[in-house]
Amino acid sequence: MAGSIVRDDIDAVRERTRIEEIVGERVALKSGGVGSLKGLCPFHDEKTPSFHVRPGIGRWHCFGCGEGGDVISFLMKADGLPFAEAVEYLAGRAGITLRYESGGKRSEATGGGRRRLVEANRVAAEFFVEALATPEAKPGRDFLSGRGFEKEAADLFGVGYAPKGWHGLVEHLRKKGFIEAEIEASGLASRGQQSSGRDSRIFDRFRGRLVWPIRSVTGEVVGFGARKLLDDDGGPKYLNTPETPLYKKSQVLYGLDLAKKAIASSRQVVVVEGYTDVMACHLSGVQTAIATCGTAFGEEHARMLRRLLGGGVGAPTKIGMSRAEVIFTFDADEAGRNAALKAFELESEFLSQTYVAVAPDGLDPCDLRLQRGNDAVGALVGSRLPLFEFVIKAALAGNDLETAEGRVAALRSAAPVVAGIRDGALRPEYARRLAGWLGIEMERVRAAVAAAGKARRPASAGGVGGAQAGAGGAQMDVSEAPALNPKDPVVRAERMALEVLLQEPASVEPEWVATLDAEAFTVPQYRAVWDGIVAAGGIQTAASLEAGWVNRVADEVGEAVAPVVSALAVSPMSHDRPAEMPRFARSVIAGVHDLALTRKISDARGRMQRIGEGNVGYQEAFAELVALEGERRALREE
Repeated sequence: MAGSIVRDDIDAVRERTRIEEIVGERVALKSGGVGSLKGLCPFHDEKTPSFHVRPGIGRWHCFGCGEGGDVISFLMKADGLPFAEAVEYLAGRAGITLRYESGGKRSEATGGGRRRLVEANRVAAEFFVEALATPEAKPGRDFLSGRGFEKEAADLFGVGYAPKGWHGLVEHLRKKGFIEAEIEASGLASRGQQSSGRDSRIFDRFRGRLVWPIRSVTGEVVGFGARKLLDDDGGPKYLNTPETPLYKKSQVLYGLDLAKKAIASSRQVVVVEGYTDVMACHLSGVQTAIATCGTAFGEEHARMLRRLLGGGVGAPTKIGMSRAEVIFTFDADEAGRNAALKAFELESEFLSQTYVAVAPDGLDPCDLRLQRGNDAVGALVGSRLPLFEFVIKAALAGNDLETAEGRVAALRSAAPVVAGIRDGALRPEYARRLAGWLGIEMERVRAAVAAAGKARRPASAGGVGGAQAGAGGAQMDVSEAPALNPKDPVVRAERMALEVLLQEPASVEPEWVATLDAEAFTVPQYRAVWDGIVAAGGIQTAASLEAGWVNRVADEVGEAVAPVVSALAVSPMSHDRPAEMPRFARSVIAGVHDLALTRKISDARGRMQRIGEGNVGYQEAFAELVALEGERRALREE
């Protein structure tokens, strides 16, 4: 397993990535003032732009919802990527080869190797699309049209055809400059065995099949799914790319690249069972549909969706928000019920916002659209039932509820399901429903559920921790700090000083900052940012880091305070005349220094009163007061 990415490489990714390009691919940006861009926030509904990007600093912040960060955190939140994958994706775009800390190894899927595999898959996707138009591919075109998909739909989803020959794609890739090792590593080719046991030449993995490109959440082709068309094809009905450095079937979801925006905005995802079901849903207006690729829906898939549904940086660990919905479509047969049970096992990842949509006659979305039109697909999603109810009723099925024995057996089957509901508020409600469905006294059902719960969930050895300390000394807990009042003169003064220190460090003389000590900032959030500035090396370090200065400070303060750093770094300052910026910077820093001196003077006077004139220590306190008043007077005269 690879270790942590070397920090210098992470910094290089940030510095060599134009944040406005990454954000601009997902948000329409326009000028927001000097050195600033703005647009409608992609993470909450708004009509007036409050989402700001500062390309020169490499940060973004939304003053509506409070989210903010650097280009890596934006990609994590917008595309639902883990930190390492976001860095690897950006590194690939920037042509950076990543290194890993000692104890880990360089990932095969990063740097030049990864880019070559991505490019091989892209070339293969184009090859398959072109082949779909050939006479040989008529069975594939007939398959699509027979399911209601014409050329426009095939183009939208990049559907193609793999020719029947053994080496068509391999030879095409060779002509494009790919070596045999790259073609095989991409999963596009297999290697046969000679009778002597030695390796023979590689051959196309997909032959005579309809092919769907499987893309990552960022839109890169990482693999393919291929359906059998010909009777003489002895292979499985569906054949997918094998596990490769790019393609991990437990970590990809078909259609997610097309659905991610709709999922994030509507906070709903519809999980279907196949490629054509995804196509049918999207063409019917259900644009949140995705499907697994040759495997059951699992924990890795749940985590991917959680990042999109629940947000990215700083989001809750589970999809528990009232608006988030995960809707599974299953066949009405035993396999569908087993799939529902599997989904129920993942309920802890989704809490109560999980549903099941099953057509009364068992039609999947593709057949439903074909037979009854686009509206029927939307109606299917609208008819969803809570997953709990579906699984409980599945547990009751097969028992004769007309007999006492059948009802008791059904209770024994269903009680563990109710006990397994993680949401304590919903559990009693479904116990009541179960009592009604069975016609059994509520007390008996409650007792059965309680007994099943004790058997199902052993006592936990620990709890969920609160605020956590980071590795750096700058990180602190501000979770209980009061909300900022922008009209408070102290808040305003400290904010303007930090905006200058983060946005215009070149205009600040180090000796000005040297007058500020640890007590200069009294607002908890701003004190944490100041500590981060000190931990990052102070204003003297800003010149060497250039655009990486704010990112370094954000790293030092930790995840809880990083959005505050982003807000300060992108906030338009009240002064935007470059020629006068040094004077303005001196003024706002002096303002914070003045407030700190005023507090110290007040403390000195109070100490003198407590000591009393003539007592030991009074003269020292008086001398300190005189010195402080002299320092403040000189500052104000300046």
